[in-house]
Amino acid sequence: MVWLVWMLFGIQVLCSCTAAPSAQGAGAALLCPRCDDPAVEEAADLALRQINADREEGYVLSLYRIISALEQPQEITGSVFYLILDVVDTECHVLSKKLWKNCNTRPAHSTVYGQCKAIIYINQARNIAHLNTYECTLQPVDDSPTKPEYLEAAVRSLAKFNGESEQTHYFSVLNVTRASMQWVIGPAHFVEFLIQETSCSKDDTVADISMCEPLPPEVAVSTFP
Repeated sequence: MVWLVWMLFGIQVLCSCTAAPSAQGAGAALLCPRCDDPAVEEAADLALRQINADREEGYVLSLYRIISALEQPQEITGSVFYLILDVVDTECHVLSKKLWKNCNTRPAHSTVYGQCKAIIYINQARNIAHLNTYECTLQPVDDSPTKPEYLEAAVRSLAKFNGESEQTHYFSVLNVTRASMQWVIGPAHFVEFLIQETSCSKDDTVADISMCEPLPPEVAVSTFP
């Protein structure tokens, strides 16, 4: 069904841009505003905010450029925008709930590129921005973060954090979110991972922190990149 929606959208893009109606019918005309039009830029910003808020895995996506935009004015007020956006991932995990404009983008050699198609209704008079549907496609990351060697690397890295932090409880690895390997003298594993506060006190000697029960979310300290 999603593919059907976007197939129809693609046909509309072609027809509306090549043969726009001479008279704008209410709720029917498809306009082709410039990609640097302030209304289009605002629509892209609001769409990307809601896309990031909806995602539960990965990193906050940042706008790289607006590829195309269509605007369909509605009968009463407001407009529906059909957007195609080039995006890149940032250093902020989606669980941080940070806005994309507040997140640092990654160096070019480690950036994940992608594209999002979004349909969003905006009514400025009533302060409404409703994301009707979206679809994002991202290039694969360097390697599968679920491999055991990456979890081991994350555990070793976390041991240093537990030893140096002033938190009262130990933290354990929640999951590895990104991983890669480079061959230097031997294999070198690079990982990014999420951590969770556990019930084990740092006043006690704990042989295996992974066996500690995580604290409930409402009382645990949240730590996200």
